[in-house]
Amino acid sequence: MKINKLVFLALAIFSFDSLQANTIEEVVVTSSIIDKSTSEIADPIHIVSSDDISTEATQSLGETVDDLLGVSTADYGSAVGQPIIRGMSGSRVKILDNGIVNRDVSGLGADHFNDIDLGNAQQIEVVRGPSSLLYTNGAIGGIINVVDNSIAMEDVEQLVKVGGETQSVNEGNTTTFFYQDNLNNLNVSFAYKNTDLENYDVPNGAIMHEEEEHHDDEDHDEHEEEHDEHEENLGFLANSDFASESMKFGASVVSDNGYLGFSISSSESSYGIPFHGEGHEEHGDEHEGEDEHEGERIFTNTDSDKFDIKGSYDLDGFNFANSVDFFFRDSDYSFTEQHAEEEHEEEEHHDEDEHEEEGHDEHEGHAEEGPTTFTNDSAEAGFIFDLSNDLFSQKISFNLVNEDTAIFGAEAFMNSASRDEATIGYYLSRSFNDFELDFGVRFDTIDNKGSVSSAHEEEHHDEDEEEHHDEDEEEHHDEHEEMETDYYDKSFDSSSIAFNIGRQLNDFIDVNLGFASVERAPSSIEMFMNGAHLATGRFEVGNVNLNSETSNNIDFSVNINNGSFFASAIVFVNDVENYIYLQDETEEEHEEHDEEHEEGHDDHGGLILANYLQQDAELDGYEIEFGNTFELASGELLMSYGRDEINGEFSNGGNIPRLNPARNIYKLKYSQDDMSFGLMFKDVEEQNDIGLGETATAAYDMLNAKFTKTFDLDSQSQLTLSIFGNNLTDEVARNHSSYVKKEVPLPGRNYGVRFNLTF
Repeated sequence: MKINKLVFLALAIFSFDSLQANTIEEVVVTSSIIDKSTSEIADPIHIVSSDDISTEATQSLGETVDDLLGVSTADYGSAVGQPIIRGMSGSRVKILDNGIVNRDVSGLGADHFNDIDLGNAQQIEVVRGPSSLLYTNGAIGGIINVVDNSIAMEDVEQLVKVGGETQSVNEGNTTTFFYQDNLNNLNVSFAYKNTDLENYDVPNGAIMHEEEEHHDDEDHDEHEEEHDEHEENLGFLANSDFASESMKFGASVVSDNGYLGFSISSSESSYGIPFHGEGHEEHGDEHEGEDEHEGERIFTNTDSDKFDIKGSYDLDGFNFANSVDFFFRDSDYSFTEQHAEEEHEEEEHHDEDEHEEEGHDEHEGHAEEGPTTFTNDSAEAGFIFDLSNDLFSQKISFNLVNEDTAIFGAEAFMNSASRDEATIGYYLSRSFNDFELDFGVRFDTIDNKGSVSSAHEEEHHDEDEEEHHDEDEEEHHDEHEEMETDYYDKSFDSSSIAFNIGRQLNDFIDVNLGFASVERAPSSIEMFMNGAHLATGRFEVGNVNLNSETSNNIDFSVNINNGSFFASAIVFVNDVENYIYLQDETEEEHEEHDEEHEEGHDDHGGLILANYLQQDAELDGYEIEFGNTFELASGELLMSYGRDEINGEFSNGGNIPRLNPARNIYKLKYSQDDMSFGLMFKDVEEQNDIGLGETATAAYDMLNAKFTKTFDLDSQSQLTLSIFGNNLTDEVARNHSSYVKKEVPLPGRNYGVRFNLTF
């Protein structure tokens, strides 16, 4: 694109002007995972500061980290944005809350969100490599750790923060409140957040429908065409609303020997499901292919409670360790999907019409359709011993987890399952000469228990009865489905190892080489799934014979920091043995199943049949970034360019599905005293390297802007005001990694204001 070339040229000119720019003061940002500054960490890492989080629009976790190189999101409306790291998503990326895995049900469906509160986050850490092995297993993609200060590790001072926000794209608003103080040597904190976002606006023509792909069918009459056009031009995405309320209380005591504290958090949310796939129903060909839930509101309610105990104790005087960090978390989580018909539909059922006589009343059964509830109850405990000495920084961790998952209700697609984990991890870091060495190893024993139920038909009639059956009786043939259930107890012993070695070549160039071999046991959903998953429009079937994945990843990076000029380049190759993926049936196979359905032999309701399979795969890609900071009109102007790209193929030559395309990210930020103005232009390229059954996704550009100013009200209080604009060109944008990219586009133009008052 012409605009990309012009921006790139201007950026190159300014970037190589570093000789005339003054050295900029370094801001030291430390990772809570391994207590190192980012400049000392060989692992690929990003850290998003609290200032950046608190001045952006309220959005999902995935959208919050989507602008980081190598990191993207799989969205499903405004509430859901599951993070992706270098093409890895789902259970391959672990979401941590203060260093402990956040155990919701986001791994059970593309329409389930990561239930984690960013309202009072101090920072978000994106970590790969050796240090990630210390905290959780199976993190082939890496970990995303959201850090707050609810359990203070050091004595705090009194602080009160009040925040508010409004957005235009969804007429949304958010309010936040935070209080902390030290009361008689007891550190206490309380955080509250309330968010209410309505359906979000989309550009005209952004919403596509399955009917549009078959617009040349003879069965489409004028009414259907008018209806499609009306839906397309609504200007907003129905059922894309989101509301949540969360509270968190923490207390801790700090002494010379360490600290001990606890926290209690509770959150409730409700959000619409903007797409709900349907199969073919048994009420005649006249309604075949229609969305039987049209006119209904489909939404979810979530309820989450967490209780944490965390502490650290100085073991000075003991020979084997310097200190021990310990934690315990008990989590209770529920996610309930419900259907609610609109009021005007009740009028359609006030008398008996022809539809009722023929059994074609498509809404009759849905008023009685009950909710579907997903629950996850878990308990986790762990210890991390610090074994550091004068030569090495080293830690060893022990971890026990029990997790029980259940799905019950009208659209349950998996039986209850349980998972027990016992793990041990070790991390070592050493500096010698000009080298930095990081090493990590982890051993896991994982026990997955679950079952798979399948239906078979038994006929309860004899030959004499058959002789007296007339045509009407044959339609109601006495046939019963009985469920057969097979139970499984699958155990996996996994081992993972990773190391990074870095070398400082001179005062401003360093290089790093990293290797990681990480095993991931298959998840419960991958093994025991067996049913209609309407959020993805598929009938998904798990595989109890899946083996563990093994990711063998090599990455090489070069970093340059020369005064105000900086640059980095990372290339990586990831060979994954036994890569687990969800494979859709082909269009020909789907048509055959449609015919079987019409004959009454199809057992998946006309949905796309998708099976969990595995085969070897290879992913490779790169991330590059360079930029320069220079003085301008008593302020500083930062300009940078970044690009990331990833490719993935199976051993048979097919493409890995739902990999996001290459992106170019241009950033400009001008800062002066207590004011800053920033622009970000993201050029997302077309994705034509598609998997079996996928369709290509068009390119799009995204232009965002943000102005921030801080006002000192008095010596002890200040107001930070942020004015932001996202998707300023009102671009039609679709995320290739989304299962519902056609029906659920990204939001349109959005303006908003956010303030934070601190005193």
